[in-house]
Amino acid sequence: MPYDLENMLVVGVASSALFDLSEADGVFREYGEVRYREYQEEHLAVALKPGVAFPFIKRLLSLNDLSEAAPLVEVIVLSRNDPETGLRVMRSVESHDLNISRAIFMQGRSPYEYMGALNMSLFLSQNKRDVRIALDMGFAAGQVLGSPATDPNGTDLRIAFDFDGVLADDSSERVMQAEGLPAFHAHETEHLEEPLPEGRLSEFLRGINRIQDIEEARVAEDPSYNRRVHVAIVTARNAPSHERVVKTLQSWGVRVNDAFFLGGIEKARILRVLKPHIFFDDQLGHLESAADEIPSVHVPFGVVNEQRPD
Repeated sequence: MPYDLENMLVVGVASSALFDLSEADGVFREYGEVRYREYQEEHLAVALKPGVAFPFIKRLLSLNDLSEAAPLVEVIVLSRNDPETGLRVMRSVESHDLNISRAIFMQGRSPYEYMGALNMSLFLSQNKRDVRIALDMGFAAGQVLGSPATDPNGTDLRIAFDFDGVLADDSSERVMQAEGLPAFHAHETEHLEEPLPEGRLSEFLRGINRIQDIEEARVAEDPSYNRRVHVAIVTARNAPSHERVVKTLQSWGVRVNDAFFLGGIEKARILRVLKPHIFFDDQLGHLESAADEIPSVHVPFGVVNEQRPD
């Protein structure tokens, strides 16, 4: 019987997002592919250090213990390495006790085009070009930024999203960029009852909500159960445009636990307290000030990214 991915939350992660490949990448850039291959073979038994997405992936996989039947989460490694140099990646997966057994290795090419076939709702990579192409193909993808975060003991998983250009499309953001803040608020008030179209990461949130549904059932049976998954929106919107966010999420049939409507307050102030294991935003300026502490993902989608050079 085939392994069924249809009812799982499937995430694709490039080896560059899961592990810190800076040292190996330096060898490749300075000495070329032949020396890089030799280096990886020489260090085959040396586990790669965690990368930016490692804490998020580790805690996401841990949620599989909520199901005694089929797994809830499947993580698949997508790598530009060939199968031989990819051996170190999979050895490192095993060394870090990550429950990842599936991978695609394609020498010098990114396997993002297989996202649809594998039912993936998210692809994380350090490669900006791969992420942009995946987004252009209609997939959900993001470029990890910054340094790996420390991951103290615990079982909770905190995920934070920007709204426009991430969960929703950028149609309202286009009004903001073209006409300014007063026109944006007027537009949102006028279209309050009109749900925004879904953006690239809405399906990923829907998958997270399915896991949260399982936790809610546990709370119903045992009120002392501590929910492990927490989802927040951290957005530059404020009143009166905040109301369209709430109504849009309701219309999609998805939900979040917390929402921060900041109206221009620096997001890093909130993120350093919230301490998400991953934060998604379409604007680099909102990420760079906190990327040294918060595992961050740039979703280079929409009008604010159209003029940015690769």
